[in-house]
Amino acid sequence: MQAYKLALPATVIAALAAAFINTGALAAQQTPPALARAVDAGVKVVKQFPAASGLTGWVLSQGARHSLVYTTADGKTLVAGALIDERGQNLSAQHEDMYIPKPDFAAAYAQLEKSAFIAEGSIKNPKSVIYAFVDPNCPYCHFMWRAVQPYEAAGLQVRWIPVATLGPTSMPKAIEVLAAPDKTAAFRRMEENHGKPWKPDAGKTEQSHPSVAASIRRNGELMDAFGIGGTPGVVWRDKQGKVQVKSGMPRLSELPSITGLPEQRVTDPALAKFK
Repeated sequence: MQAYKLALPATVIAALAAAFINTGALAAQQTPPALARAVDAGVKVVKQFPAASGLTGWVLSQGARHSLVYTTADGKTLVAGALIDERGQNLSAQHEDMYIPKPDFAAAYAQLEKSAFIAEGSIKNPKSVIYAFVDPNCPYCHFMWRAVQPYEAAGLQVRWIPVATLGPTSMPKAIEVLAAPDKTAAFRRMEENHGKPWKPDAGKTEQSHPSVAASIRRNGELMDAFGIGGTPGVVWRDKQGKVQVKSGMPRLSELPSITGLPEQRVTDPALAKFK
């Protein structure tokens, strides 16, 4: 269960398919004062429902994204985050299941195989394949790369999808990898030298490789289609064939379910904080 939050008037989080959005927002006079600024900024009220302790729940949408928030009985205070009752039950999770339609990522998943990615790990006969959106400047992407190394040795193939979202050097670094004769070797070199001083390759720029730069921008659009707000972002099919999405660095305990492989021993001390 995600924690829902609304930074007014920022983009609403928790990605869902736009086709499910009920664009018929409630009339302005029904909108409580606590939500008025968000509505004025373009956030739509999709649904309202009674919640615990006199609260009113609201499903909000902006673009293809949804958020779940609550207002007090007087409508003057907005409550964002997980709503927990006296028995410890996460009521927000229940409300999510009841009132927010589930996303259908099938179309977006079909585009993953066409994306510009770097395959690493078991290449010929992988036991499992996952996709990961990464930015060359993202420290948590680097931690994820380190975390999946034992799983790659056990038969996992990771298809790393570079994006450029973290500063002006992200794009040229990503171009250097995707324009390299051996993309996998270039990617590993980049990760092995993560955090060290970097000197740009004058022969591999956005101007010299416009098609590569365009593919990286398309990767960013594809990441948005999955509702992934930051890197790393992981996409995979579970054992039932359902597309799953994880935004952010996974816990080490989540890797077996993400990879579909038995838990591997991770001894890297830098990853201890992700247990």
